Amino acid sequence: MKYQFITVEGNIGAGKTTLSHLLAEKLNARLILEQFADNPFLPKFYENPQQYAFPLELFFLAERYKQLKDMIHKQELFQSVTVSDYLFTKCLLFAKVNLPQEEFRLYQKLFEIIHQQLLFPDILIYLHAPVSRLQSNIRKRQREYEQKIPDDYLFSIQETYTSYIKEHNIKTLFIDASNADFINDPSHVQIIMDALEKDYGDGQHYITLP
Repeated sequence: MKYQFITVEGNIGAGKTTLSHLLAEKLNARLILEQFADNPFLPKFYENPQQYAFPLELFFLAERYKQLKDMIHKQELFQSVTVSDYLFTKCLLFAKVNLPQEEFRLYQKLFEIIHQQLLFPDILIYLHAPVSRLQSNIRKRQREYEQKIPDDYLFSIQETYTSYIKEHNIKTLFIDASNADFINDPSHVQIIMDALEKDYGDGQHYITLP
């Protein structure tokens, strides 16, 4: 495998965790999954974003940092590849959407202090799907607190991700996941597996799933 640290990213409901599980299984890789359910502020945030956005983002920052820091220190004897279903910079991107300007500046200072201590992935897999598809996926997984997420919020997250990837020229497999069905169509996972066998330069490399 050409890439030792692979990160899967995308909007809410894009299929990040599903794909990460399947890739880790095929690659016999160590799997790092975001423990979003441990964040006590998440359901409260969707009910009252203004009140709970800052503690929500601080909790995620601390949890993601601890998880990825542990990854650096813990060597796996039989697993040379790591697959993660989130990018640490996700903290900053969501904070940019969710926080008022003054709180975001404070959050950004904290982020900049700690993110330098973490490894950046060798390659990013970004799952891009239209908001209508994201909403359909969100309904199917039936997390109660997610069912009222507005389209505008998902558009904002999508735009923030894609702008960040393009501005920083990150080595990215940019997957059109409009028709993605990783569980029922093994060819979709295989297309990504085949893509991971190639050498890529920096920037976005576009792949469509049939």
